[in-house]
Amino acid sequence: MKNWAGTTYGNEWMHKWLIRMLRYIDVRLLYLFAAVFIIPVCLLLNPSCGFAYRFFRQRFGYGRLKSAWKTYVNHCLFAGAVIDKFAMYAGKKFDIEIEGGDHFRDLAERQEGFVLLSAHIGNYEIAGYTLVCQNKRINALVYAGEKASVMKNRDRMFAATNTRMIAISQDMSHLFEIDKALADGEIVSMPADRSSGSQKYILHDFLGAKARFPLGPFSASRVHLLNVLAVNVMKTSLRRYKIYVTPLPYDRSATREEQIRQLSSAYVAELERRVRQYPTQWYNYFEFWEEIES
Repeated sequence: MKNWAGTTYGNEWMHKWLIRMLRYIDVRLLYLFAAVFIIPVCLLLNPSCGFAYRFFRQRFGYGRLKSAWKTYVNHCLFAGAVIDKFAMYAGKKFDIEIEGGDHFRDLAERQEGFVLLSAHIGNYEIAGYTLVCQNKRINALVYAGEKASVMKNRDRMFAATNTRMIAISQDMSHLFEIDKALADGEIVSMPADRSSGSQKYILHDFLGAKARFPLGPFSASRVHLLNVLAVNVMKTSLRRYKIYVTPLPYDRSATREEQIRQLSSAYVAELERRVRQYPTQWYNYFEFWEEIES
């Protein structure tokens, strides 16, 4: 799997003005502006268009016209996810439904830590502002190359939810921070659908073809024999999101290799379930299956 290091478009000045605008205008106006003026240009100039088109053609078997339309809708929804993120920075609220929230609350009351595994679908950042645990610190693994203005706003938002960010580092030192947080009985949140620097991976059938998933998140989860939850946040309407919290079971008496296989299999099955349910909210803009199919 190729690494894909994405950052939020724009500079700090643009981000500040966007936040100021969103304090006074309806987010739907920006959705419309993006759909009419920005997305058509992106589809012409950005390689993400081809990646998304092939995703719908190859993984879902859609025809050419349907795949082209779904590609457009996908990019509109991705733009909407970015707009919603800045809207929350500006103080706007969304209606959020949580399915399986009792799993999170139950583990939060226990002494030991646990792991949250996410993916680049929907709008996971909203979970960081919604799933709150005051008696345990949440450690969120984030991309270190993100724009400074975005990181500042995240830090400000996370301060109210007892969450700190662990930046992915080239020297892999973030792995030690993750291990320490779990050993201290804290919560660690990390994506499990993209490599975070390590080349180690595990193969799984995913949407009809073999795909590589990073080994690290599953290995880190089973080292301390902790509970693991898959968390996906999907947009269900213009002003509404639904958070799916799903336990990922594994046999704690099994061998290390079998535990990792069970955990990763459960994660991939849950990810496929949500992607099939919300195919236009898949935001991995690179050839996810390329190295396996070539």
